[in-house]
Amino acid sequence: MASYVLLLKEYETDEIVVYRFGPNENVMGKIELNKLTKKFTELEAMPDPNIPSQFYFDRAAQKLAECLIRKGGKFPERTAFES
Repeated sequence: MASYVLLLKEYETDEIVVYRFGPNENVMGKIELNKLTKKFTELEAMPDPNIPSQFYFDRAAQKLAECLIRKGGKFPERTAFES
């Protein structure tokens, strides 16, 4: 089964980065990555109870971890998890 999670950056500081995440721009939750502690927090669950928010949160976190570690802390304005 293919997976797609869209991530749109809301804001970034030296300590945190916040993205909206979800299957499309109309249904999105919000995730925060603390760059110092490397901890993820779900700030907002996705608004549709029929969509598994944890599934999308986990993949969004995986993509942000890749940006932090493999891409040297470069967080694009728009990115996606695809598999």
